[in-house]
Amino acid sequence: MTRYLGSRILQALGVLWAAFTISFVVLFLLPSDPVSIAVDSAVNSGATIDQAAVEQLQARYGLDQPVWVQYWHALTSAIRGDFGSSLVTGQSVTDAIAAAVPGTLALASAALVLAVLLGTTVAFLATYTRLTWLRSLLFSLPPLGVAVPTFWVGLILLQLFSFRLKLFPAFGDGGLTHLALPAITLALPTGAVIAQVLAASLQTTWRQPFIEAARAKGASRWQIQTRHALRLSSIPAFTIAGVLVGNLLAGSVVVETVFSRAGLGRLTQTSVMAQDIPVVQGIVVFSSLVFVLVNLTVDLLYPLIDPRIVDAGRRGAPRGPTPADAPSPGPDRSTSEGRTRPQVESLDETPEAKIHV
Repeated sequence: MTRYLGSRILQALGVLWAAFTISFVVLFLLPSDPVSIAVDSAVNSGATIDQAAVEQLQARYGLDQPVWVQYWHALTSAIRGDFGSSLVTGQSVTDAIAAAVPGTLALASAALVLAVLLGTTVAFLATYTRLTWLRSLLFSLPPLGVAVPTFWVGLILLQLFSFRLKLFPAFGDGGLTHLALPAITLALPTGAVIAQVLAASLQTTWRQPFIEAARAKGASRWQIQTRHALRLSSIPAFTIAGVLVGNLLAGSVVVETVFSRAGLGRLTQTSVMAQDIPVVQGIVVFSSLVFVLVNLTVDLLYPLIDPRIVDAGRRGAPRGPTPADAPSPGPDRSTSEGRTRPQVESLDETPEAKIHV
């Protein structure tokens, strides 16, 4: 276990280093820097620029040094937890991120809860119902939720519930009423991904031999779905938790901009527009750290969902059915003894029931 944790921590450090390095290179390759942007803005407004003051300002932030010197200084400072100060506001990067995290955390938490409830409900009903039209309708919702742009959903919700019905405030921060529309906007694409993965896993689970055994013991369709199929099928959906966190962080940029909310999304947008390199790098490293921690937590929680994963890892066995678990091609003993073999109810009776993840 110690060796496994050590390996995962080294991988996490590698991800953080790669995220910092890539963000630094991308920002350095931009055709300008914050000082030049400020100078151009002042020139366009008719102000007189002192070239000596400009050079002094560039030297103050190290922009006149070679790229490898800038990179090494930024990397060693980041290792100590110091990402410098904002080139625009002069505020410490750590303080700026700490001030923006609570708003984004509230939005992402509410959106994640809604996404899990929405995605699980759609996948559960789509694989449980026997009504063909309802099953077809439910299976068509996840691809639609993934395809619809987030900003478009936010604008539609604003137009309908804020401007016309006046049920929710349109912009700003506040209580639950201010959080409702942004959380729904951010939850729709994430819930659609959960529904796609979970529905496909449920379909596969319903075709497993142990489902047939449960039906033979007299378990109802509801009992099989809730006690057996849902728990096993949740593993693939649980695996994409890191992807979901990435979607929430990326989607917060759009949602917080549309609804004028303070948070990491708005901070990222303004920092990129101003080419505020220290702030952008701090946000990238922080987002990567959250992503890494979530994935590490998921790996450690696997045994609570299915202990066989750990047992298979200790024995070196593959995670899945072994040849010994495969059904024998021999004669059906239950048929020869005069009993009727229970038939597994297929969930793929119609072409509409198939989805692609």
